[in-house]
Amino acid sequence: MKLTFVRSKEEADNIKSFFFEPEQPIQFTAGQFAEWRTKHNNPDKRGQKRWFTISTSPNSNLIGFTTKFSKDKSSTFKKHLLTLRAGDQIDISQPMGDFVLPKLIQTPLVFVAGGIGITPFHSILSWLAETNEKRDIKLIYGVNSEDEIIFQESFDATAIQPTIVVDNPSSAWGGERGSLNAELIMDFAKPSEDTLVYVSGPEPMVKKLEKNLIKAGLNRKQFVGDFFPNYITV
Repeated sequence: MKLTFVRSKEEADNIKSFFFEPEQPIQFTAGQFAEWRTKHNNPDKRGQKRWFTISTSPNSNLIGFTTKFSKDKSSTFKKHLLTLRAGDQIDISQPMGDFVLPKLIQTPLVFVAGGIGITPFHSILSWLAETNEKRDIKLIYGVNSEDEIIFQESFDATAIQPTIVVDNPSSAWGGERGSLNAELIMDFAKPSEDTLVYVSGPEPMVKKLEKNLIKAGLNRKQFVGDFFPNYITV
């Protein structure tokens, strides 16, 4: 399906959101992803398409994604994104994926986001705020530095304030320090046998947390993971 570029938004120095108007309404569930395709000259070996989570709400008139850029170098795909002008077109596949809210509203949820892995949760939290649906959610959000914390307005709209963990904080940072780990998640979340733990981020992080959370006592059926294989920022 064709999408027409409308605008972009700088979320942080190296993170941008891109918003498009679809040629016809796109049906998807908050938390799903799609393949986004651009046509540009002399593409590098990474090609002209990427898998990105849809970071906007299903209720939005625009559909969009949010991605991180390398400060040193970027792929031709991402360089092309930075040249988009209003009216330019790209293509999108049918949205897919099961990293979505459970049907049972009463299910306790723990959301764990590593860096740009916050994007599916942004879609979900935006949808919850718009529909006024209440869920029992605890959110743990890990970033490299406090400059990479994004989407604060969505946390405020749902009154879900995340526990933010910063790997390389400044001296002024007064919150949690270090990297995301199973001990921190279990201590903060204290999941019951009914809790579902959703983890989104780089593939190595998601797989490591899955292994260690299960070692720490989480039932494998309670773990819901989301990652893009071989994802890198460029």
